[in-house]
Amino acid sequence: MIKRVLLLVTLSVLIPLAALAANAAPKGKFTRVAGQEFKYDGKTVEILEFMSFYCDHCYEFEKSIPAIKGNFPKKVNFKIMPIHWGQGSPKPAEAYFLAVDAGRGEEMKKAIFRAHFVEKRDIGSVEVLDSIAAKIGLGFDFGRKLRSGVKSKEVDAALRLAEVYGIEETPTLVIAGNIATTPHATDHDMDAFKENVLTIIRSILKG
Repeated sequence: MIKRVLLLVTLSVLIPLAALAANAAPKGKFTRVAGQEFKYDGKTVEILEFMSFYCDHCYEFEKSIPAIKGNFPKKVNFKIMPIHWGQGSPKPAEAYFLAVDAGRGEEMKKAIFRAHFVEKRDIGSVEVLDSIAAKIGLGFDFGRKLRSGVKSKEVDAALRLAEVYGIEETPTLVIAGNIATTPHATDHDMDAFKENVLTIIRSILKG
């Protein structure tokens, strides 16, 4: 009798989990990342955004992030993975990680984008990044840390993770562990890309 009760309890736990797995078939345009598992705890969807401060589509997508977060308050967790291609400098990514530690990550991200795309400044320059940091209230210690490269390991870790996920384009969003989507999926129409991201997240949350 005891064994039967335990079996029923076990099944009552496993059946909802199995149902969740069975319903985990998101809608939208995406690819599955090979070797990575779907991860959703039933509460919050994690989104890794692999982006570059030199990328015009990343700059454009930045405008869509508040709308995405606003559609799912407290249900999405965005994590920014700044990477650089070719001759791009790692310093903007280092500056971003330093600002995150100081609670100014979002401000720094927007300011670096503005410096590059609007003000046409050299964001690979430590002096330029220093001046950006000063404008958002980060002090002398920021410049010292940026010059010493204390965040270079975090930048390298983001690059290695990009290799693990097979990232070939920015921005690439990896949603819930193994769902990858890029602007290429919508012919680089960034409004359509935003809607695609919303569709994917909404379908995951609905299960």
